[in-house]
Amino acid sequence: MIFRQLFDPLSSTYTYLLGCEDTRQAVLIDPVISATERDLHELAGLGLKLAFTLETHIHADHITAALELKRKTGCRIAGPALDQLPCTDVGIEEGTPFMVGSLCFTPLHTPGHTDGHFAYLLGDRLFSGDALLIDGCGRTDFQNGSADELFHSVRTKLFALPDDTLVYPGHDYRGRRVTTIAQEKQCNPRLGEAISLERFKEIMASLDLPHPTFIDHAVPGNRECGVCPPDLTDNLRRYCEQIEQSPQG
Repeated sequence: MIFRQLFDPLSSTYTYLLGCEDTRQAVLIDPVISATERDLHELAGLGLKLAFTLETHIHADHITAALELKRKTGCRIAGPALDQLPCTDVGIEEGTPFMVGSLCFTPLHTPGHTDGHFAYLLGDRLFSGDALLIDGCGRTDFQNGSADELFHSVRTKLFALPDDTLVYPGHDYRGRRVTTIAQEKQCNPRLGEAISLERFKEIMASLDLPHPTFIDHAVPGNRECGVCPPDLTDNLRRYCEQIEQSPQG
């Protein structure tokens, strides 16, 4: 398997490139539109053909590159079937493996950050989206989020995976790249095994986070698989400008 972890500094989003060495087909998990040229450059350098983009959820902090990559490469768009997006070519459902070449992803419905959120298990690697972050988790106060559901998703599904499963998060804001199920069970200050549901709900209710800067544009744009609104102010336009970035990973 070919693997690259790529980082968008504006939204602190990790995009994951997975490639099948036999068929040279590739998947990009959670691509960001401002990093489209970076991702195309990475694919070309590895001699891979993009078969699918794969979303963990409808993002609130950036515009997905799914539609732009489909236009440029002919790839197909995959995402949670629960979101019922007309622009999606393949709807992902729990219990149905997602196959690309020799890559076999196990989709795990993990609601809580959003109601349609999915994580993807590939061998011993978990791509956890925003359900489980390193020493944290995604917020639960918009897009039909629920602290009860997120607690259940992580504790009964993700923490049921083998302890040495590698966890690759959708974001990190401190330069960290990977953790393990064992590490998060022991040390996650929000969702570790020592934390009760009631304590978790108290923690999430007390975060007092500001309204996401880009959410009013990102959510409708991502419901169309990556459409940038025409009326962006200069300070928000950077979220949609396609700027070539240096690959990380």
